[in-house]
Amino acid sequence: MTPQATEQKKEAFRKYLESAGVIDSLTKVLVSLYEEPDKPATAIDFLKANLGGPTPAEYEALEEEKNTLAAELEATKKELAETQAKLEAAEAAAAAAPAE
Repeated sequence: MTPQATEQKKEAFRKYLESAGVIDSLTKVLVSLYEEPDKPATAIDFLKANLGGPTPAEYEALEEEKNTLAAELEATKKELAETQAKLEAAEAAAAAAPAE
């Protein structure tokens, strides 16, 4: 790859980041980190938190909530299937019973 082609790719990528708002977002977060009077112990966690991503603890809580909801959904589906089977059996019995 020629140096000129590499420069063109870099420029295209820079324009892409700029048009998507990535450069502005990163600049704002980095400025807020710079202006922070008490620098955080881990700058990467500061960046993640200020870019809107969940913290590791929040991620774990969300993952646990997702698993709990998935289990509840499966239990509800099973209960629905059982109830539908009972309803069908009751309708079949009612249809088979002689009308008075």
